[in-house]
Amino acid sequence: MVAELGLGAMDTPQLPEGPETLSSALDLGINFVDTAREYAGSEYLIGHAIRARGAEDFHVATKTFSHTLDGSQRDVDRSLSILGVERIDLYQLHDISTMDAWDEVMREDGALAGLKIAQCRGLIDHIGISSHGADVLQAAIISGEFDAVMLEYSAFFTETAPLIDLANEHDVGVIVMRPLGGSGRTSVMRGRIAEGYAGPLTPANLLRYVLSNPGVSVPIPGARYPSRIHENVETASAYQPMDAAERRALEDEAQRLYS
Repeated sequence: MVAELGLGAMDTPQLPEGPETLSSALDLGINFVDTAREYAGSEYLIGHAIRARGAEDFHVATKTFSHTLDGSQRDVDRSLSILGVERIDLYQLHDISTMDAWDEVMREDGALAGLKIAQCRGLIDHIGISSHGADVLQAAIISGEFDAVMLEYSAFFTETAPLIDLANEHDVGVIVMRPLGGSGRTSVMRGRIAEGYAGPLTPANLLRYVLSNPGVSVPIPGARYPSRIHENVETASAYQPMDAAERRALEDEAQRLYS
């Protein structure tokens, strides 16, 4: 079990404020932090926090880009060393977004087999997968091999809503990436608000939209600045679920302004 709001830590180390941003998240009750071996400096930053305050305060999910048995095991060992822990809560196959990639990681000598060995060794608790491909996500959910899937979902990207329902049917956790839109949309949105835009398309409403889906386990908005952490936690702490009409209005506005 984790808090209903997490942190995507891909970009957190990219600014001097990174350590403060991560500390703010943990101090305010965010206890699920997502990273990956390839996110420059991210595991290193999280490792510093773990060494400073202990690993009991929060749960870490990281990922391997490797598609091979040996490669995924090497990544687990590297993550353990950099994070400074003996066990990682969730290790994921990273960006498996084509069926060719799916076939590679699912082979006998594929990355999933490597993560299973690491799990048997007591090095990781749970196994997950991140993907931008609907066919891969469906295969992963019904395969029985994964405890969690990471997918994109927001008012900008509603196509995965049926997959969230499917995951719930199969008792698979759902981690939502890009809940505020991603791909520079949040910056554009903030710029429009600064220029006087007063419509419904705001970061707070986008987060409300995702939190309003009962099938979502945890959204992981990225953050570089402590102020963003404070904004997101305030929204998650006080939000009221959106009704169907509010969700449709936000989807329409998202498509109209940023399609």
